[in-house]
Amino acid sequence: MAAELVPNKKVILKNYITGFVKETDMELINSDTIQLKLPEGSPGMIVKNLYLSCDPYMRSRMSKHDEPNYVSEFAAGSVITGNGVSKVVYSGHPDFSVGDFVWGMTGWEEYSVITYPESFFKIKDTDVPLSYYTGILGMPGFTAYIGFYEICAPKKGEYVFVSAASGAVGQLVGQFAKLMGCYVVGSASSDEKVDLLKSKFDFDEAFNYRKEPDLNATLKRYFPEGIDIYFENVGGAMLDAVLLNMRPHGRISACGMISQYNLEKPEGVHNLMHIIANRIRFKGFLIFYYYHRYYEFVEKIIPDIRQGKIKYVEDKVEGLENGPAALISLFKGLNVGKKLVVIAHE
Repeated sequence: MAAELVPNKKVILKNYITGFVKETDMELINSDTIQLKLPEGSPGMIVKNLYLSCDPYMRSRMSKHDEPNYVSEFAAGSVITGNGVSKVVYSGHPDFSVGDFVWGMTGWEEYSVITYPESFFKIKDTDVPLSYYTGILGMPGFTAYIGFYEICAPKKGEYVFVSAASGAVGQLVGQFAKLMGCYVVGSASSDEKVDLLKSKFDFDEAFNYRKEPDLNATLKRYFPEGIDIYFENVGGAMLDAVLLNMRPHGRISACGMISQYNLEKPEGVHNLMHIIANRIRFKGFLIFYYYHRYYEFVEKIIPDIRQGKIKYVEDKVEGLENGPAALISLFKGLNVGKKLVVIAHE
């Protein structure tokens, strides 16, 4: 019996780019099809993509890398890939069955062939929205968990600053810190986001960095005794100001530096001597090195989600054709919460 042949819309990267990414750097292809079956004996699987995650690191994959990078660049002219939530429609792998919901690295397309299913996580808890596995229960949520608890080693009563605090990672870091009894301040790119941080996520304070001409003075206003923990999502001028305000033995968890991703020449940092004088621990991390602990994280956070102790805000767009604009909105500060693209509701 012949395998079903179905249309398969996809988004490709047209060419490698420099500078700020534009919608025209990507293209929606409507003419492709896919067979919903693999050759006999194949250990792979085919998934129907439901939700696609928009993540800042994807920008670096759109440029040709002259030096080795922790993630490889996309192939120009080929489909963009990223984390997504999918439903298995064909499986030759013993650990996955047709009908399973999974999340992992998939294509920006309606259906994807997965040649290495071992890289996917099976979704066991389906009583929460499946879209949460692009965010709070997926890579961003796990990043917040490891970056805060593991890298920062927080203590009750400490002073915590989170940049890009209303994003997919930042909104969770702030709530984790509040649950520990810390004082938490977040920065964001609009007054709407500032209000969200204080009213929805219970941050003690928050500020719109675009309205603050002197970030050093701003941080001194909110942290007169200094900062114990900085969760770094931004880089650039914000990092420079934070280094002037860290307390002795402070910790910086370097998760991302979104202010630098579209620059042809990255900005320098001028206040690094403070790391020495204040004996600051400044550590970067890559979340995929911790994936063996993913289900530990899920077991701990699922009860807090069900009980309403942890809140989460998503910023959804419908349709693959709107994916490029959704991704670019991250770099313009237009997203409010976790940005994701809805391909199908199941």
